[in-house]
Parts: sequence; structure tokens; C-alpha cells
Amino acid sequence: MHYITEDTKSNMYQMVSRSLEPEPAHVCGPRCLGPLTFHREAVGALVSLSQGARRADRTGDTFRHGLVFSSRPVQPQERVCLRVERCGLNWCGAMRIGFTTVPPIARDLPSMAIPDLTDTPGHWAAPVPEMCCLAGSELEFWVSYGGTLYFRNANGRQHKLLEGVDLSWPLWAMIDVYGQTCSVLLLGSEKKYFLCNQKSCPAPQRHSSCSAHQRHASLNVDKYVNVKQMCDDSHDRYPLPCPANKQTSNGESVEDCAVCMSQKACISLRCGHQCLCLQCATRVIQEFGTCPLCRQNIKN
Repeated sequence: MHYITEDTKSNMYQMVSRSLEPEPAHVCGPRCLGPLTFHREAVGALVSLSQGARRADRTGDTFRHGLVFSSRPVQPQERVCLRVERCGLNWCGAMRIGFTTVPPIARDLPSMAIPDLTDTPGHWAAPVPEMCCLAGSELEFWVSYGGTLYFRNANGRQHKLLEGVDLSWPLWAMIDVYGQTCSVLLLGSEKKYFLCNQKSCPAPQRHSSCSAHQRHASLNVDKYVNVKQMCDDSHDRYPLPCPANKQTSNGESVEDCAVCMSQKACISLRCGHQCLCLQCATRVIQEFGTCPLCRQNIKN
């Protein structure tokens, strides 16, 4: 098991601020998880992105250099859905899937997730069986609230891949387009609850103008967010957050904070996402200035 040192944590704060750059606003409802594509800058040396950064092709006559990452952090129990578009049977092994707490930025990436990245702190990945990665195969993978990596293939069977994923930091999905897997398409993501589901939405379109409240800026936190008292002052902690929406006394639905995953989200940001507790909202606004789900600039 790898442990992250205090120096590494300090560097990660700086890397997060660089990786969570604001994106254009988009319109979505309360069941939106935010747009999800592949990260446009943090890609392997032989990766070519297309279809709005949703398709990743590994080019060249090799089995490696196919690393890609999600464009934003994903939540525990948020299932990342993929489809294998193209295979090459001249290689052994298939794609690797996993998560990382190291924010993806434009840099020289190693040629393989295993062992190049998994031997360093903050990376967890496992191979997917070749029979589950044939052309046209669809699968989904996620990390549980207990830090276990799972994947499910088309036949509906759930497979446990590894344990020990650190949930104390934001997690980015990590895919290594490796071996026989030559091309994958990111279909989106879904987080399932007992009564309803949340899904990722299409990537936002750029707009030439913004609304009046988006142009408004101030130095106070309460100018950036609408505080809605939906949780008590005690901020009770839950060892394993319930996968279902929590209900307040007035019948409204409350989610866990998307950053700490332990306190109730009682802050509604300008973009419309209610995804932060008061403590995390203060830090996110001061240090990053963007929504952790959709990356919309919540300052300007």
C-alpha cells in the first residue's frame, strides 16, 4: 500500500488548481453529474482523441503509450462506461482500468499504467480480461465507498479487481488503451441510487455571452454561492455514505459533499450544482474557483 507524504499533498494542491481549469457553462438538472470526456492534454504519446475527446485511439505499431484520463474527478459509485471500438489481435493482454489521485496535467506520461504508474503513490489499476475487451464490448467500472475497484461486462457479472483505493482525495478515472485494445469510446457515467440515477451530460457548447449573475464577482464566499440550510450544525460523519439520497425533515434530497464525501452538501453554486459542504466550499472557491463537477468558473 502506498502512502502520500505531506510534500506530495502540497504539490497536489498546486496540480489540482492547474488541472481544474474552468469550462463553459452548461444547462443541466439536479440529476446531472457534469460533462465527462477524456482529458485533452494528459494523454499518452501515441493517443489520438476524436469525437469531442470521447474516443481515444492508440496509433502506431505498438502495444503501449495509450494512457488517457477522465476530464474531471469522478465520485465513488460513479460508473464510468466504455465501449471497445477496435482491437488488434497481434498483441497479448487488453486495456487496464483504474483511478488516480494525481491530477492529470500536460506532461510526459510513462508508456504503461502497470507497472509504471501503479508503482508510484496515488495510482491504482488492474487489467481487464481479453474476452471482455473484444470489439463492440461494453463495460463499466467504478470504485466503491469502501475503496474497492469493480468492473461489470455485458453479461452483467460484477468483478472485483483490487482494494485499497484512497478516497480522501479527488479521483480521476484512468484507462490504458493497451495490448489488443486499440480504441475505446467513453459513453459517459452513471451513479445509481435506490430511487433514481444521476448521469453525466453532454460536453458543453461554448457561448459568446454569459448571464448577469455569472459576470458578478465579489470577495465574499456568500457572493459566489447560495447557502441553503439543509443539514444541522453538527455535520455528522458517516463511515460509509448511504448510496441513496438523504432526506431532510422537509422532504428535500441531500447529497454528500463531492470533495470530502463525509458531510452533507448544503451549498448551491452558481452553475446549479449543489455539491459542497460549507467547509469545502470555502476552500474550493479560494483555491480553485471552479465547480468540482462541471468545472464552470464560479467566481466570474
